[in-house]
Amino acid sequence: MVALVVAEGHLRPLHRALDAVVGKAADSYPVDPYAELHGHALVQARDDWERMGNKGSNMIRARIGIYADAMRAIGSHDVRIIVRGLDLPAHFASQESSVPPHQLVLMHLLEQICDHVEQRETLGLVIADEIEGADDHRSHFRDYQTVGTGGTISSKLPCLVDTIHFAPSKASRLLQAADLVAYLHRRLTAGQDRDPRARKANEKLWSLVAPRVTHLECWTPQA
Repeated sequence: MVALVVAEGHLRPLHRALDAVVGKAADSYPVDPYAELHGHALVQARDDWERMGNKGSNMIRARIGIYADAMRAIGSHDVRIIVRGLDLPAHFASQESSVPPHQLVLMHLLEQICDHVEQRETLGLVIADEIEGADDHRSHFRDYQTVGTGGTISSKLPCLVDTIHFAPSKASRLLQAADLVAYLHRRLTAGQDRDPRARKANEKLWSLVAPRVTHLECWTPQA
């Protein structure tokens, strides 16, 4: 799971920069200027990017170029990237196996977001990609703020205000930015690219945002 913590003054500039990435693509290719910057769709030429999937290797390079433009835009703004994962086999063998993995990783992510926001002596509002069970996650969030997240270092998430707001990524360039980072990180860590050239290209893309990563951990629970 990936979170982008974006300073207030960079919210609109980053949004405009990502709009410009898609606008630039639309000027040269059969792409809607409101196309969603979705990692899987962009790499695989699906959904809004489907019409860029019919002309061979040239279009592959073009799509990777668009991905690079987006990652460059993210990396050039005041954002902090937080990445949290979970070792699933260890989780299901642990005493916490009754807690759904998504709930557990989201809780850890919220703790890290709050820690980072607290360092800036400000407050944060959490906007997440819409997902099944959103009401449950909002309920958990309320419980965390009331009794704490539990664990060795429990937090009531004092720097996070209101609730978790779930929104469709299609309507939010900022959610799209988080998706691009998450998709690329997943490809790199899962070793999905057997072709060394593809691996090298993805590593180059990651280098555009790597300086913005402030936390990256895959937690392994104890049995």
